[in-house]
Amino acid sequence: MPGTHSRGKQDAAVQGTNDSSVVSKVSAATQGYFHDEFLQHFVCKSLRRAPLINRGYYVRWKAVDHCVKQFLHVTDSCSRRQILSLGAGFDSLYFRLHAEKALQRAVVFEVDFPDVSRRKAALIRGSSRLKDALSDWDLSSQTDSAAGPVYVSSAQYNLLGLDLRNGRMAEEVLRVAGLQHNIPSLVLSEVVLTYMETSWSDAVIGWVAGILPQALFVMYEQICPDDPFGKVMQSHFLKLNSKIHALCQYPDTAAQTQRFLQKGWDKSVCMDMNQFYFSLAEVERERMEKLEPFDEFEEWHQKCSHYFILTASKGPLTSPALLSPATESPIPRMVPKLEAISVAARPIAGTPCVEGAGMASTLLEPSLLLLTGGYGRGGRNTGAVALIRGEAGWRCALAELNGERDVRMYHTLTSVPGWGAVVIGGRTSPRNPIDSILRITHCLSDEHDPKTMQLSVEKMVCTGEGPKARWRHTTTLLSQGDRNLLFVFGGHTERESVLGDAHFLCLEKQHWMDIPVEGSFPEPRHSHSACACGEGLVMFGGLGGGGVPLGDAVLLKPTPAGFCWERLHLQPALVPRYSHSAHVIGENLVVVGGVWLQADRVPGVAVINLATGGSIEVSIDTSSVPWPLMLHSFCSELLDPDGAELVLIGGGGNCFSFGMHLNAHPVILDLRPVLQNSTQLLHCRPSGYWRANVW
Repeated sequence: MPGTHSRGKQDAAVQGTNDSSVVSKVSAATQGYFHDEFLQHFVCKSLRRAPLINRGYYVRWKAVDHCVKQFLHVTDSCSRRQILSLGAGFDSLYFRLHAEKALQRAVVFEVDFPDVSRRKAALIRGSSRLKDALSDWDLSSQTDSAAGPVYVSSAQYNLLGLDLRNGRMAEEVLRVAGLQHNIPSLVLSEVVLTYMETSWSDAVIGWVAGILPQALFVMYEQICPDDPFGKVMQSHFLKLNSKIHALCQYPDTAAQTQRFLQKGWDKSVCMDMNQFYFSLAEVERERMEKLEPFDEFEEWHQKCSHYFILTASKGPLTSPALLSPATESPIPRMVPKLEAISVAARPIAGTPCVEGAGMASTLLEPSLLLLTGGYGRGGRNTGAVALIRGEAGWRCALAELNGERDVRMYHTLTSVPGWGAVVIGGRTSPRNPIDSILRITHCLSDEHDPKTMQLSVEKMVCTGEGPKARWRHTTTLLSQGDRNLLFVFGGHTERESVLGDAHFLCLEKQHWMDIPVEGSFPEPRHSHSACACGEGLVMFGGLGGGGVPLGDAVLLKPTPAGFCWERLHLQPALVPRYSHSAHVIGENLVVVGGVWLQADRVPGVAVINLATGGSIEVSIDTSSVPWPLMLHSFCSELLDPDGAELVLIGGGGNCFSFGMHLNAHPVILDLRPVLQNSTQLLHCRPSGYWRANVW
């Protein structure tokens, strides 16, 4: 039957996700993210995964382990208790808990497809280390080709092969295997039920609530299907022939909570993995974050925002084991109020194709935009690309480099009128920051039909005490009388997660100057924005200490002696974000894109009135551009003096284990509707707020 054949192929694909998952868990355990000496017995060959993958499996393991330990703690005085693991795969839970002597008066039942359970039984049979934990397993009663459905049977551990979609059969097999209905029960489901049609997974949730009156259900699955990361995630599983179903009907934590309440559970608590991670003790987070060099913050936070951990209880005995949200979370939930207007995005005129993340950009001339560094599908970008506007629109031109060459990403590229452009900082890898400073000058090979552009690159030799090598910092051109200053702030190093120091480079003297800066310094940060405004600048957002996004706006104002920091109070407060871009247009700071942890979906455009501190948030209409459009680790430049059009170039990155997505084509944002609407903020300026035009 075609339907049966199709389901069989899908079931095989779903079973294949087990093999990949256990290899990733072994990698994380090997690198010290968590302790599990038994996982290695379930893989043929260990592979070291990328730090991003290790972190993802760490937070998954940590969340499930926390819930298991809570259940065992609250039922410690019970004479009997049991754990039922649905779709257990090659999980080592029983063996780990047995070694920890945490299974007193407890029995573990594991359920998966017959083929998976048969393979697991064979691995257990072939490992003396695993068999030692099953001293009462009668090997003579079963052979390696046992037909099931019971593949391992012992006093504390039972491995079953069955299809959960057949509820009646599953209930009968579990009953015969010894599952009891009247004792405290923990039910685990790690990315299992979502592979079923939603009606089937709903039936399983309701079935468990019906047969186990004293139970705790723990589920780890995906959410947020409709934003860019969610689209890439869904596409990945479709390519594997393993469609994930439930997140479309239950797209967020609130919907998942209601799902369980409607299926017969008494209480339910659900949080995304960012919320769970920040509920861990700070010392544990610091330990984990020091294990490997890491610089994929955007992808890490987005992965965590697209998975959840849920606990649901049935009966009063297990309710104390429910997840407990932190009373004072560093990332409290926020609901941004979006204005009725939106900013339209459209493809840029012409045929430029520019892929890359972590690049730096600058306008050398009104119709000449330079991009350097970053990384793409082929690895680190080794050259530079120019976007040139002509009568037919924009086109790409190769940039031929003469002089100093290097490869860097997350650096800054700052245009200095009449002088060229300056490259500061960046890295080749999280272990290798770059401390050299480059000056770039340019000329077009043919002004009428430019296909290439000549770049002259020379290393600047600067005197004075400059900043330590860093990346994800900002460099802002400040004009002070007859001298040009480059102001460097913040960033990230291989040893320091955030920096809060400030440095001034006088270009005319090529000297790092010691200029007094008064006031309360902003929190250390990286991946923030800093835009020139008058003779000073305005800084917004960034990723702060402890990996907590910031949502503050801070002004650097000139004084007779130097500069002074002053905080701008925002009304209403904006959702903290980082890896965005920003531009000062008139009296407004326009903030585009980025990554946030405290609100649903993704940031659009925020406008801060620098005269009043008033702010608004609007969405971006992406219906006319290729989707998904990932607005982090991207570049942006204003294309006209009025600031009506903003071009966004590059952006994206590695979407956990789901593959890389990079925006292929630059897009234009039409800012006129939001800028016109923001003028209303000028009419509510309270006293004491700084005005841009007094500088």
